[in-house]
Amino acid sequence: MAGDLMRGGLPSGPDTAGTTPGATAGTQPGAGPRPATATPKAVGVVWALLGLNTLGSAGAKTIVPLPRSLIQMGTMGALAAAFALALVLNLRLRIRASAFVFLLTLLLVPSVIGSVHQDVELGALFRCARLALFAGTLWLLSRWWDGSLTFVRYHIRMYFAVLVLVAAGLAVSPGTALPEYYGGRLVGALWPLTPPQIGQYAAVIIGLTVLLLLGRRTTGAGAAVVIVPALVLLAMTHTRTATLGLVVGLTLAIGSLLLTSAAARRFFAWAVLVATVAAVAFSSALQAWFLRGQSQENFSNLTGRAKVWHALLSAPRTATEELFGMGLGDKSFDGLPIDNSWLAVYHEQGLMGAAIVAAFVIVLGGVALLRPPSLPRACAIFLISYVAISSYTEAGLGDASPYLLHLALAASLLAAPAATARPTAPEVPRRRVPRWARDRKVA
Repeated sequence: MAGDLMRGGLPSGPDTAGTTPGATAGTQPGAGPRPATATPKAVGVVWALLGLNTLGSAGAKTIVPLPRSLIQMGTMGALAAAFALALVLNLRLRIRASAFVFLLTLLLVPSVIGSVHQDVELGALFRCARLALFAGTLWLLSRWWDGSLTFVRYHIRMYFAVLVLVAAGLAVSPGTALPEYYGGRLVGALWPLTPPQIGQYAAVIIGLTVLLLLGRRTTGAGAAVVIVPALVLLAMTHTRTATLGLVVGLTLAIGSLLLTSAAARRFFAWAVLVATVAAVAFSSALQAWFLRGQSQENFSNLTGRAKVWHALLSAPRTATEELFGMGLGDKSFDGLPIDNSWLAVYHEQGLMGAAIVAAFVIVLGGVALLRPPSLPRACAIFLISYVAISSYTEAGLGDASPYLLHLALAASLLAAPAATARPTAPEVPRRRVPRWARDRKVA
């Protein structure tokens, strides 16, 4: 694929925005030490397997009907393979301290207590085991978290491959990919993906690719290969949350680079100009796209979500259920999707789970604000902002999901570079003195 974005060579050290073209890592202003351990290529395979596990097994109707049990076997097999491969790559169990992964592991406590206390079906405990395996794989991968952009490229490649699958389904069967039961919105025709999922993947790789382009870590042609088709697919999903998350996240991320990057300042100025012109010239078309044919009442109720939220908060609970929740489930209440990460965590993991989730989001945001301006920091700010906005209308922060994978990527970007031992001067061999010279010196 054209451009550095999809090239095999990955940066292995910390990146700074506005680096002079042609400068080496040792001459970049503010460049830190390179990581002590090079990242094996198989780590990218582990990351892709984690992404496959979070694709889910329920969604739209596909061209070839896929049994849900078969998809679940595939996704769970991917998680088991990811953990096994990460363990092989890190047999000595070398890990790096990570507040995010620690708090994610701590989230298992209310998950297990709530699931056992409710005496629910084995599905809840199975989901707890899945979350434990997910966190364990992140612990094993933390060895290679060094603040570089390596995992950003893994992330882009992984979700770009998913979007290629979506585009292939659209080309093969447009009627299946744009079904009436979803209001003509784009779905996965080869893999059961919903419009919000496709919109999320498109928005995330668009934002990360734009930031790589501003940081001169890819070429314009390479970025266009990713951004243009992803924008088209995002528009076809009519996903408002993903679009809003993309705009707000990019605004905050680029804003963090304004003082150190001339490219960021130029892009920000042009973006404001284009947005202003588009808002004036295409206001009616933008409004129609945003409303998706819904009435104002339906829009104000967030497509019926508000009714589910009110019923969930009004349901009676015991003190134990209030503290530890009802156990991990399918993020639904009375058969209806909750579609809110905070209420879903409160329902399944209680107040303790909600406090832990809030803690790792706040910790990541606080660390990002304290870091000096850089391209990895900007990518982390984008991801954290996007997840925070999406959490209002999408569930996933309390269980293995793409949102947790986005936050794990942000944690890897905010990790301090691994220090390397300073090279010592080579030992100068002692000069051998001839015997006749030694005798002469004695005399």
